[in-house]
Amino acid sequence: MKRTHIIILIGIAIMIICLLVYSADFSTYDTVSSAQKKPGQFVHLIAKLDKTQPISYDPINNPNYLSFYVVDSLGGKAKIVYHNSKPGDLEKSERIVLKGRMFKDHFECKDILLKCPSKYKDDKKVLENSMKEQSSSN
Repeated sequence: MKRTHIIILIGIAIMIICLLVYSADFSTYDTVSSAQKKPGQFVHLIAKLDKTQPISYDPINNPNYLSFYVVDSLGGKAKIVYHNSKPGDLEKSERIVLKGRMFKDHFECKDILLKCPSKYKDDKKVLENSMKEQSSSN
């Protein structure tokens, strides 16, 4: 074989290895019960904020500690601990995607993604009111 063919084959092998290594991050969403079956393993948890439980966040004493409770679509509940500042509009979010690890008594969150309700609705009255407001302001 020529030297260039060997270099091309090695480059292709390296690219395949890189794809396999980075594909481990492509995970599906877990429920609370399935995350509890994988203690210490990195998972993506999707749930809603449990508004019946308090949110514990004190930005003066410890701005890097937030704890709250979530409920998933199957009714599973979990305490979430996030060592960072509280994301804005946490209470308004429709769904919360949490990336982290489940431990015995809580979910240790590394990253939070908020799925906020859409401000664009198909309701005709809302659309008409917004159009009237825009035309009156001009």
